[in-house]
Amino acid sequence: MSEVTAARVLVVDDERDLAESCAFFLRRAGYEVECANSGVEALERMANASFGLVITDLKMPRMSGNQLLAEIKTRDPDVEVVVITGFPEVDTAVEAMKLGALDYLTKPFKEDALMQRVEKAFAHRGVMEQNVALKERMRKGADGRRLTYVSQAFVRTIETVERAARTDASVLVIGDSGTGKELIAHHLHDCSARAARPFVPVDCATMPENLIESELFGHVKGAFSGADGNKMGLFQVADGGTLFLDEIGELPLPFQTKLLRAIQERQIRRVGGNDLIEVDVRIVAATNRNLQREVVEGRFRSDLFYRLDVVRIEVPRLADRIEDIEALAEAFLVEFRAKNPSCVVERFAPDAIAVLQGYDWPGNVRQLRNIVERVCALGTEPAVHARDLTSDISGGEPATGTAAEPFQEMKARKIAAIESSYLVNLLRRHAGNVTRCAAEAGMSRSAFQKIMQRYDIKSSDYRPAD
Repeated sequence: MSEVTAARVLVVDDERDLAESCAFFLRRAGYEVECANSGVEALERMANASFGLVITDLKMPRMSGNQLLAEIKTRDPDVEVVVITGFPEVDTAVEAMKLGALDYLTKPFKEDALMQRVEKAFAHRGVMEQNVALKERMRKGADGRRLTYVSQAFVRTIETVERAARTDASVLVIGDSGTGKELIAHHLHDCSARAARPFVPVDCATMPENLIESELFGHVKGAFSGADGNKMGLFQVADGGTLFLDEIGELPLPFQTKLLRAIQERQIRRVGGNDLIEVDVRIVAATNRNLQREVVEGRFRSDLFYRLDVVRIEVPRLADRIEDIEALAEAFLVEFRAKNPSCVVERFAPDAIAVLQGYDWPGNVRQLRNIVERVCALGTEPAVHARDLTSDISGGEPATGTAAEPFQEMKARKIAAIESSYLVNLLRRHAGNVTRCAAEAGMSRSAFQKIMQRYDIKSSDYRPAD
């Protein structure tokens, strides 16, 4: 999308004076503006030209602002919408935000209030256009990131996520690299009351230290060399939604104090500015570091740690959810086959699954995904066998666990993973019929049930729904 298209605004109001007044302020700020005096006329203009933002009155004849909003979001979900309302219709404005409006203005409004909403809308578009994954998420909704799992370890993680989503508490997601911490944060957002509002991810590890404050809080024109205009920070872009601070442990100590104050006070101050700006943001942070150790060693503020660590979600390593490996591999296979019509790979042979389940996966789910993408790109037969996997996976090396893990603990963990995976596969194949599962396993029903109890596996989870 071109810059010209992205910066075009359509103002919709049956009161011509108000529409023209809006347009005057916007044109003075450098935006390209058109006006429409009804929802029907607005849709006609949008059929012939592209707009980055629509500002519409809620109360209009023939087609209300909310009806126009719904039609706009059906035609192009990327168009931002700000609604204008009088005090008696604030409830309708709130309903508009649930339908996908970014924000609302209450009549009578001042130029500063209008420009703040417009700046927020285009800042949000900038984040969307720079982050392809986020754009796909907004288009597809929660189904675009369906979580794949059968293991009890991950079931417990998701249960915690969905309980946390019912609150507005800060969440700290802990897990090794590649375990899916951002996916967990997305799922939490989608399950929360903020689902219709922005989800804004921030990679703290890649932001230059001298720009962190400007990126998160924004800056005013002239605040520093190169600040040629006002810039809205990501806190404001995420207003009403969720701000995901990935690799929070990478933030420098001097900025941690400012971040703590912003979270506590729910206010920010732009770099070079004097005004405090209210923000309503749910904070979800993630790290692969041991933040408690970082606190002890003086690299992370204890007060910020406790402010973030209200709800802690620990994402298990892939080696600790071995039952999920086959399901994940099959899901990735479907994904890559859809992207590559020339792919001839259709399935994983049992010997390949056995090798995948026996590997320790230091790179976790991300590494498994890369392996599946590679076999889809290079495979020449419908079935993937152990010999087709890369040497680091199929080279016959035993799973070793982490270097610091005692042998007996590693052995017990691997045996538990293999046993629980075996039981789950049987129950899935026999639709939860324990008698048939026990017979195939060559065990008595009572012995089979004891192992199920040991791993908290319930046959009812695998029976078909009535």
